[in-house]
Amino acid sequence: MNLMIASDIHGSAYYCEQLISAYYREKPDKLLLLGDILYHGPRNDLPKDYAPKKVISMLNPLAENIICVRGNCDTEVDQMVLDFDVLADYAYLFADGVTFFASHGHLYNENCSPKTKGIVLLNGHTHIPKFKVYDTYVYVNCGSVSIPKENSPHSYMMFNDGMLYWKTLSGDVYRTENLFLEEGNNK
Repeated sequence: MNLMIASDIHGSAYYCEQLISAYYREKPDKLLLLGDILYHGPRNDLPKDYAPKKVISMLNPLAENIICVRGNCDTEVDQMVLDFDVLADYAYLFADGVTFFASHGHLYNENCSPKTKGIVLLNGHTHIPKFKVYDTYVYVNCGSVSIPKENSPHSYMMFNDGMLYWKTLSGDVYRTENLFLEEGNNK
């Protein structure tokens, strides 16, 4: 499965448009959005070209290919305007022999992981890309589309054949990780 993973658009039409361009370039089977789609929240400055209605119009045509989990800035009213489900706190995905537990990161995260062993926990929320192997799971953060932190790029992630690729919105790979490495060989 060719899976595109992105988080934290925060209503930025400017960066959402770049994400949509990457979507058409990558041609994924599914686009997994890890929450915080339309609003920026009180802790963040307004992202460039903050226009939630434009973001809605860009994402709704892709609805049949989007899987989404709820972020801490997403609300019930968002479901009224988006044509894909946005209110689930988490989702399990099974792809290429990997079990993903996808959540935004405000409920399930590195410090509060699900009880299922052997999963890959996918998060956004912190806006900081990360990969860390724990005894019972692998933690992965895809970073942020519109408001990256700690000098990370505006980015998304691709999963294909057991490999994770962190990419800038222009498509440049800046990190890769193999989920099928034997224990002890992961970074």
